[in-house]
Amino acid sequence: MLALVIDGLPEWADVLVGRSHYIGPFVLLFLCGVGLPLPEEVTLIGSGILLYREEVEFVPITLVCSAAILLGDSVPYWLGRRYGMSAVHVGWVARILHPERFALIDRRFQEHGNWVTFTCRFLPGIRIPGYFTAGTLGMPYWRFLALDLCGVAISVPTSIWLARVGAHEVQDLHQRMNETLHLILAFALVSGLLTLLVRQRMRLRARQAAQLSAAAAPGEESPPAGGAFGGRGR
Repeated sequence: MLALVIDGLPEWADVLVGRSHYIGPFVLLFLCGVGLPLPEEVTLIGSGILLYREEVEFVPITLVCSAAILLGDSVPYWLGRRYGMSAVHVGWVARILHPERFALIDRRFQEHGNWVTFTCRFLPGIRIPGYFTAGTLGMPYWRFLALDLCGVAISVPTSIWLARVGAHEVQDLHQRMNETLHLILAFALVSGLLTLLVRQRMRLRARQAAQLSAAAAPGEESPPAGGAFGGRGR
């Protein structure tokens, strides 16, 4: 599954992350917080691949990604805190916030309180609307940041490290597949050569048998010596 995800990275995101090892992930993750239609996990996986290639270090890339996510998450929070539900009437804000999900989020806040901010980190579909709702409810920013930081502290290093391990496994799998392919090709080559030799041997034997049969046929058809002329001699 991870191999499919790695192969499916958008080309522009792969270029940005690959060429700007720290700036690229920071920019992408910040834009995800303001509505970029790209899952955060894609950039975190790309950061894990960079870690596997030893182009970044684990602690710095984790801090960079975490800071970008926290800044990006703060944008919808401050929109809700500053403008409230009136912000939903703006076209581009409505497309980002998905107002049809507010009923679900309000119900979650009523049932679980401020901890919904923590759980939103692991629910991509309601992440941005959830942070906006936290702002509209007047949650103190320090509390929002602390709860969001708890989720980031779990998701970011875990995703990056798992992507690194997955990239290593994919590389090993690719190497094993190449070795297996070489063995298959070698077996096919040897089998083909043996088949050709056996067929050539069988054809040679068949040709020799045909030659022996052709050489023996005239001797069987010729009359025995002294048969007809021997009778006249008597």
